[in-house]
Amino acid sequence: MNFMSRRTLVKNGCLTAASVALTTALPEQLMAQSLAKAPGIQLYTVGKELMEDMAGTLTRLAAIGYRLVESAGMGGKSAADFRKALDDAGLKCPSSHLFLRPGQTAAQYFEQVNTLGSEYVVSSFTIKPGVQIKSADDFFKYAASMTQDDFKKMAADVNALATQAKSVGLKFAYHNHNMEFRRWNDGTTTYDTLMAETDPSLVKIELDCGWADLGGHSPLSLFKKYPGRFRMLHIKDFVAMGYPVVAMDQNTTVEWTELGKGHIDYRAILAAAPKAGVEHIFVEQEPPFVKFTAMEAAKANFTYLRSIG
Repeated sequence: MNFMSRRTLVKNGCLTAASVALTTALPEQLMAQSLAKAPGIQLYTVGKELMEDMAGTLTRLAAIGYRLVESAGMGGKSAADFRKALDDAGLKCPSSHLFLRPGQTAAQYFEQVNTLGSEYVVSSFTIKPGVQIKSADDFFKYAASMTQDDFKKMAADVNALATQAKSVGLKFAYHNHNMEFRRWNDGTTTYDTLMAETDPSLVKIELDCGWADLGGHSPLSLFKKYPGRFRMLHIKDFVAMGYPVVAMDQNTTVEWTELGKGHIDYRAILAAAPKAGVEHIFVEQEPPFVKFTAMEAAKANFTYLRSIG
């Protein structure tokens, strides 16, 4: 419709302000419904099952209704074998998390990611060269020791990784946990630092909604604060704590649960997600699995998202 015909329709009262608003909103409403009706799953959720029986686990996920997965490493297989198992199950892997084996370079991992057919490679917290992390406790202590300047340097490393990924045809995204929402003396958070110091043209964001909420920041508030940065979401839920938790350590007790049994309003989040730039959502549930097995939880989470779609 050209400008003149639209103006004429408005003049004649045939196109009201309400109809314009509806037409504008409709694509985003359809996209929000599409996200909820076609969720992917982060394979970390079924990591144990994947290592024990890759082909069977992927087939069961496909039977639930998942068509997309996000990798967390290669499940103990070569990239070619992993890709074949995905293809056999009818699954696509648009995003892969960066988990390097000892002695493996980022370039080697990117080559494997391309074998999987992924568009995105995702990384979270990076470790300084030469630092030895041998246990979860080592990691918790290391993360707690990081200064604001350390995170600025980490952002530079993330930019470099993103540049390297782009050179081999991949897009890069950063994935948060709760520790990025630690607040500094100047009132800013680590997340603010990372968002300010990373190049938006290179570094996209995979927002983990559960970890952000645990850190005291709702996904909706982050969508508004950083418009256009987000491409993917991790969808998880937990029983409300009543206070923010910004440390990752073994003393933090969070009751992770199936979607719809915690407190996060995913209807509102998914309604706002398309405008924020979100292309994919991935179900991810943190262990331990108390009331359901990991596979039962995967099914419950899929069913919940379909119900709100």
